[in-house]
Amino acid sequence: MTWKNTLLPPGSQPLWTSGDLDGFFGLALDNLIQYLLILGLGLGVLGFPRELIVGRMLPGAALSLLVGNLFYAWQAQRLSAATGRRDVTALPYGINTVSMFAYVFLVMLPVKLTAEGKGYSPHDASMLAWRIGLAACLVSGVIEFAGSFVAERVRRATPRAALLSTLSGIAIAFISMDFAIKTFERPLVAFLPLAIILITYFGRVRLPFRIPGGALAVALGALAAWLLHAAGEPSSPVTTAAVRSAVDTVGLHLPVPVLGDLWAGLTHPLARDFLVPVMLPMGLFNVLGSLQNIESAEAAGDTYPTLPSLAVNGAGSMVAALFGSCYPTTIYIGHPGWKALGARSGYSVLNGVFFTLVALTGMSSLLAAVIPVEAGMAIVLWIGIIITAQAFSAVPRVHAPGVAVGLFPAIAAFGVLVLTSAATAAGFALGDPGISQKFLDSTGAFAAAGLHVEGLLAISQGFMLTCLVWSAMSVHLIERRFMAAAVWAAVGGVAAFFGFIHAGRLTPAGGSYDIGWATGWPWAVGYALCAIAIALIGLWAIRTGQTTPPSPDDGTSH
Repeated sequence: MTWKNTLLPPGSQPLWTSGDLDGFFGLALDNLIQYLLILGLGLGVLGFPRELIVGRMLPGAALSLLVGNLFYAWQAQRLSAATGRRDVTALPYGINTVSMFAYVFLVMLPVKLTAEGKGYSPHDASMLAWRIGLAACLVSGVIEFAGSFVAERVRRATPRAALLSTLSGIAIAFISMDFAIKTFERPLVAFLPLAIILITYFGRVRLPFRIPGGALAVALGALAAWLLHAAGEPSSPVTTAAVRSAVDTVGLHLPVPVLGDLWAGLTHPLARDFLVPVMLPMGLFNVLGSLQNIESAEAAGDTYPTLPSLAVNGAGSMVAALFGSCYPTTIYIGHPGWKALGARSGYSVLNGVFFTLVALTGMSSLLAAVIPVEAGMAIVLWIGIIITAQAFSAVPRVHAPGVAVGLFPAIAAFGVLVLTSAATAAGFALGDPGISQKFLDSTGAFAAAGLHVEGLLAISQGFMLTCLVWSAMSVHLIERRFMAAAVWAAVGGVAAFFGFIHAGRLTPAGGSYDIGWATGWPWAVGYALCAIAIALIGLWAIRTGQTTPPSPDDGTSH
């Protein structure tokens, strides 16, 4: 029996195609950024010992990446064998960026500061923060695993436009916009890779010797960066000093179970303070995000079963926590983009194996020092563009307004990120971190300047769920399913009442949730009024025969 027949479903597509190399470069860049964030946030914000990050956290994260990427590659091969198709693309998978920032700034950093305030040494406070971070990651995985058993029902009850709208909002606000800004910040390094990506991906031009466009873009970007450094240009993102410093982290770092530390984090009294305000909503949002990405893959032509896809995703987060990583994994946004590149299953396998080797050998810092982010971010920028375009092209034309409605909460969330980051930067610049919070609390001054910060915060809090609710309401109204639209308004009201959306306050770390009984009652009342209005007017429409939905080819709604 051959290796292929032993490990892969009989009759499945080839494990490796030329498009997998482009897909690997894009997905690898994304995961490399997560590795860099783990290092940067762990050292710079949390003050973790480098050995803890390199020796425990990154190997644990790598193990979770390996488990998930191998499963999703096998899942794609199984779908290929079942359908006879040779163009099946595996679900992309990696570390959850949103959860990473949430657990750093809303769990681990407050735990560390609280512990230090109680007399803990900086080292002991850091270890406690890490242990409660492990607990947060495990809770997130358990919620996603449990959610996999009911998620398909939620998916069937939710219009496709609503699921894709949320993804397009994330893509345009947090992927495309961020990398577009960085591209124009570093034109001498980033413009050339962007041109190569546009030529080969948009223009579909085949390069000589079948060189993958993504590989050429990364190579030319890195070459430009090092040439600038050799010429003494201070804007170069690479330096030989950074390479020498990164070499010190190279060494063997095997993943080790941390059951004792995990149990200590789960049972510590401080962990309970963050269970409902942060861990529970983040776990629920992870389920929602994964659902949307599965729907995005189906819209691109690859239909994967919800239960095993989400269950393995949750299992990946639990594996991460068991072996030292505080950061949950997720089914990534971007499947349509990788599929358009020609990636199939090999890119997923290569991504998992590559980052396992990188983490186990301590080469994360060295890779980042040699290949700057600017060299490959054009690939991720393109992915964001494709996702945004798909949200409009994969739904009936009449549902396009519903997609557009869902963009606003994500754009507002990006605005909150910019605002709070600016406040934090001001605090550092003035040497007074406390001034950042005072600045953000000055809502009267913002209003006088024409910036309605309270409204910006309200629409951004829980933006994924807000986007889903308003987009689904809009689609049902377009289709004149008035009672269904009223139900979605009621869902929004319940979520707002308990503070999962809209309620909260601005902090230098972003929007902080205010979850509890009636914390978002003003918005809940507003949603209730919407639901009542929709139901009453809907009944009038039914009585007067105004229930015929528009034609799928009709570009207008009535």
